[in-house]
Amino acid sequence: MDLASWRLLARTVNKADIVVEVLDIRDPVSTHSVKLEEMITALGKRLIIVLNKSDLVPREVAEDWVYQFKSSGYDAFYVSATKRLGTRRLRGYIKAVANDQPFTVAVVGYPKTGKSSIINALKAKHSAQTSPVPGSYGYTRHVQLYKVEPGFYIIDTPGVIPIEGGWPDSIIRGKSPEELQDPVPPAMALIEKILSYNPDAFLDAYGVNSRDPLGILEEIAVKRGWRYKLSKEPLIEEAARTVIRDYHKAKILFFVPPTKLSFHRGRG
Repeated sequence: MDLASWRLLARTVNKADIVVEVLDIRDPVSTHSVKLEEMITALGKRLIIVLNKSDLVPREVAEDWVYQFKSSGYDAFYVSATKRLGTRRLRGYIKAVANDQPFTVAVVGYPKTGKSSIINALKAKHSAQTSPVPGSYGYTRHVQLYKVEPGFYIIDTPGVIPIEGGWPDSIIRGKSPEELQDPVPPAMALIEKILSYNPDAFLDAYGVNSRDPLGILEEIAVKRGWRYKLSKEPLIEEAARTVIRDYHKAKILFFVPPTKLSFHRGRG
């Protein structure tokens, strides 16, 4: 997975006038980077929070999350980049708040929040790559500048924010399921978290009846015929990777209900 360094992110943010941070609306707090926000504030850049994947939650949940962020001092929008819902409104807002022409927008976010989809939605079909963003060796090879329309540019970088979150988010977003040496512990923690918000999530997704994380992995493995060759025991490692993969692909229905944010946007 191509995680950016904080140094690269600082350079990207410094070259932008506006920074769009993409969060997963199913769990916005866990996908919000406090360290990134501190960097944006220190560099004097405007921050817009975009709550992506809004098609995966009820509309009132999306609206309430936006309210919570706005109440805490943030510019915030909910969109569904893959469904192209709200992206035109977001683009219009960015143009409206840009103080100078031309202006540049950097889009950043944790892995699997849909950063690339947001970039593509903002770029639209008529955008054109112009030239690498000036910088040191390595930076120019990975960061590209796109002209969306006259005076509107987007910095596109394959790098995503280094993971800050706690267990299990730091693991399941920091590495692909295939890279995990032992996927069972983070998968079980993820299952427990999902069950706390949707007790029927794994019954709906896989048709398994267990409400115990280990039991769920065993049932999935048995249902799919995944067993160790010698012992014939359920191959729960493969089931664990499947759960993590399907969570990222939004095949497991789950979202964290909106709550009052414990962090606030500094006003200065």
